[in-house]
Amino acid sequence: MECVFGLVGNDFVIVVADTSAVNSILVHKTNEDKIMKLDSHKLIAASGESGDRVQFTEYIQKNVALYHFRNGIPLTTAAAANFTRGELATALRKNPYMVNILLAGFDRETGPSLFYIDYIATLHKVDKGAFGYGSFFCLSMMDRHYHSGMSVEEAVELVDKCIMEIRSRLVVAPPNFVIKIVDRDGAREYAWRESVKDTPTAQSEGLAV
Repeated sequence: MECVFGLVGNDFVIVVADTSAVNSILVHKTNEDKIMKLDSHKLIAASGESGDRVQFTEYIQKNVALYHFRNGIPLTTAAAANFTRGELATALRKNPYMVNILLAGFDRETGPSLFYIDYIATLHKVDKGAFGYGSFFCLSMMDRHYHSGMSVEEAVELVDKCIMEIRSRLVVAPPNFVIKIVDRDGAREYAWRESVKDTPTAQSEGLAV
């Protein structure tokens, strides 16, 4: 029941992901950050099998850093997206990663950009995108309310509408979401939307069972 979505605004990209770590019918934690910072001006948001998601996003992060270290210049967002797509395509016929990705970034020359990359190595540059069961509701909300050149305030308002729609419509909706932004000032965490916090156990509170 994962949900990852994002949209391009006026000189920024905003990316949102649920923070639930689940397996079958079990919820292990509700504060898992699924949006990784690739470098100072890139974010990669991923959904999919937990092991594949963590291993593959860390692999991409380290290789992006290695390229910068070797060559002295960072990859552009488009180059990072094509590298990511190439690694997924190479693995597809060997040991495929069950991971879907939204890669967001800001480049001085080209501005903000958002790339949609799915587990079968499809790559497409988009203005808005979503993965997971929540995408059924996010995409319809963004089709209705999204427009180019949105301000940060307008984008956050639309994000909140999407989150409310997911919480009210999806039968097993994730309770918490993290919102991150990348713009000319860099990639950073913007806010959390929490309806459930990880609670301490009875033992840690000193309660008798």
